[in-house]
Amino acid sequence: MSADMIEVLVVGGGPTGTALAVDLVRRGLNVRIVDKAAHGFEGSRAKGVQPRSLEVLYDLGALDDILAGGGEYPPLGIHLGPLTIPWRMQQLHEVTTDVPYSNTWMIPQHRTDAALRARLQRLGGAVEFGCELVGFEQHTDAVVATVMGEAGQQEITCRYLVGADGGSSAVRRALGIGFLGSTDEDDRMLIVDASVEGLSRHRWHMWPGAGGRFIGACPLPNSDQFQWMIRLRPDEEPPLDGDAITDRIRELTRDKRIRLSGISWTSVFRPNIRMVDRYRSGRVFLAGDAAHVHTPAGAQGLNTGLQDAYNLGWKLGQVLAGAPDELLDTYEAERLPIAARVLGLSTKKYQGMSKLDPSSLKRGTEERQLRLNYRGGPLAASTTERTATLSVGDRAPDTKLLDAAGGPLRLFEILAGPHFTALAYGSEAMTGLEGLRWPTSGASLRRVAIDAGADPTADIVLADIAGGFREIYGVSTPVVLLVRPDGYVGAIATGDCAELAQAAAQVSAPAIEPVLE
Repeated sequence: MSADMIEVLVVGGGPTGTALAVDLVRRGLNVRIVDKAAHGFEGSRAKGVQPRSLEVLYDLGALDDILAGGGEYPPLGIHLGPLTIPWRMQQLHEVTTDVPYSNTWMIPQHRTDAALRARLQRLGGAVEFGCELVGFEQHTDAVVATVMGEAGQQEITCRYLVGADGGSSAVRRALGIGFLGSTDEDDRMLIVDASVEGLSRHRWHMWPGAGGRFIGACPLPNSDQFQWMIRLRPDEEPPLDGDAITDRIRELTRDKRIRLSGISWTSVFRPNIRMVDRYRSGRVFLAGDAAHVHTPAGAQGLNTGLQDAYNLGWKLGQVLAGAPDELLDTYEAERLPIAARVLGLSTKKYQGMSKLDPSSLKRGTEERQLRLNYRGGPLAASTTERTATLSVGDRAPDTKLLDAAGGPLRLFEILAGPHFTALAYGSEAMTGLEGLRWPTSGASLRRVAIDAGADPTADIVLADIAGGFREIYGVSTPVVLLVRPDGYVGAIATGDCAELAQAAAQVSAPAIEPVLE
């Protein structure tokens, strides 16, 4: 790589792009992230962060700010004339050993964005606002992008470019990749963030109306603001100023006590239901809303984008360190089917809301995204590698163990970071793992011994005194599990760990291919 070439240019400084930049920078890569907006997003828009995304944010080092900036979802209060019917949108789940963040977390999107930007800044990076992508050209070994900012026009030469620039993605348009689906121009919703007088904050208020119209007011945590959602008639002009919005809300709710002030953000939303048919074109990739846009139902869009970034980041790092280029093809192969599935879920929920179907307001297991997996994909093709509870391609769950000093240690604390992790359970498994050579370039391997006998050769030695690992991971005999940097099981191996060596070779530099001694 020449001195003036960077490794990755990320276009788009929203949650997907910033999360990707965080992951790449913590791997020691030379990254720039640009956004044409003058500053960070200021609205509440995507306000639900799912349990799996909270795990991702923990690993990326942004979770403390996310938890401080949000709160649990309040119960619904459905107003029917003089009656208010309480309704629990989602069942509250108890924290368990394997799921430390059990419920969807409500936080305005601008705070999620700010938490990720703050994490990026602590790592030495920053979103370059007011810097717009004008165009780019692909070459055999690089992409040359032209951007326009305060300093005028400049060229940025990079090994890879990632478009995380939203539903109207300039990167996607330049690639000529279609955005299949539909936009319903007759179905519009006015979204307003504002301080409110005359409305209690202990419920998410909903006033259903005729023809699927409704108005809702959700209290935003750690503030005096509500997010208002007003579904407009096809021929209805949205009110533009504070007094007109207040008048419309009073008319629809029939509550003259409500008054808005301090409006900080407004937007007219149209349900876009679209996705691409490919995530990659040469050295250019799409992620987040640039690849798929969802209805707001079920709080899926932002979360799916975050996990796009989490899947792509380590693969870019490995290929830049010498792994086969084919590893980058697995990004599309793993994420596109999940985006299609999630798109179907959110669309079904939104259509149910249009019909005032109470079941559409419910949030279940699927929305939490803990069960999404990569089984059967190019990095998890084997159907025989499994334990009693896990298959290759599954999320690696958390559990509690004891370290060598007898202190408690969460498995997520060990998995957190840009490395691979090998969990060797039992002394025989540790013997097999000790013979595995690992490349010195790219992500390192953290070797963890669990109940592995006396003085095992490992980076971390743990004891499963309470049996949580055995139960949650479904193991009873010696086994090694390779956990990918994004927290999914990459291989399950017994005996001489040949399966582990084979899986590792798919994601490592071919010049120093992992082999067993």
